[in-house]
Amino acid sequence: MIYSLTLENQSKLTSFTLQCFSENKTLQLPLFILFLLIYLFIILGNLIVFNTITLSSRLHTPMYMFLGNLSFLDISYISTTFPKLLHMLYTQQKTISYSGCMTQLYFFMACACTECLLLTIMAYDRYVAICHPLHYILLMSLKHCSRLITGVWVVGFLDPMVYSLLTANLTFCSSHHIDHFYCDLIPLLKITCSNTSNIKILNYINALILGVSTFALMLFSYVFIIRTILKIRSSQGRQKAFSTCSSHLTCVIIFYLTIIGSYLKPMGSYEPLRDSVFALLYIALVPLLNPFIYTLKNNEFKDNLRKIKTRISFF
Repeated sequence: MIYSLTLENQSKLTSFTLQCFSENKTLQLPLFILFLLIYLFIILGNLIVFNTITLSSRLHTPMYMFLGNLSFLDISYISTTFPKLLHMLYTQQKTISYSGCMTQLYFFMACACTECLLLTIMAYDRYVAICHPLHYILLMSLKHCSRLITGVWVVGFLDPMVYSLLTANLTFCSSHHIDHFYCDLIPLLKITCSNTSNIKILNYINALILGVSTFALMLFSYVFIIRTILKIRSSQGRQKAFSTCSSHLTCVIIFYLTIIGSYLKPMGSYEPLRDSVFALLYIALVPLLNPFIYTLKNNEFKDNLRKIKTRISFF
């Protein structure tokens, strides 16, 4: 339905070619092995987090509900780009169908929007837990959390629909080669001969509404969190309070540093190799580190993971 009109208007265009970091054939196998290991570590790490939270009734609390959704989102996020990248490196067939490209673009942007929203809700959860602990059960009940999580996924997957429809109706007559390892908005706009002013205006408006607003909400949350922590008299109490939000804060910093390097710059300043490296960090670094950031110092999670391992060993 989404692409039928476009496919009729562009019957000659059936596929795009992609750029896979290097044209040197001797590097293709090492790159394939490296990216395969990264992909497997991301899938394994996030599956462990997701399954531990799902199987442990003691972890069915708001904070772990958000963390479980983040792990599932990270698996979905990396799976929009890496399987195709691995296939291209292994087979040397660096093409993607037109409909496949538009589908990849939509799901990639949907996962990115959902992650921004989910990290914002997680910041709000930490704000309520530290600044209003007596009202936490009321404000962050499981029913309320379920509604927030549903809203995050619905808004995240609705937001990029307009982008996808506008991009799918562009005419690509100058080139069919995308200087990127996946179908992203900016590289696609570089090779179209259609008028892209509407998409660019929409991109900046959406960046202000979604990107800046979510970042501002997280920033305000942590201003109040830090102010509350500093009022705690005992150093042990301050350390305990800060430890509950340090993992999320680390994740937010990494996420926004990589996304700023990838997207928050003029579209005319796009450089294929540099932006591919930034995009790789943006796509792979956060999902790779999240399981370690959230679980290494989390004794409650580690205790429940050990219990599950003991049950599995017993059976």
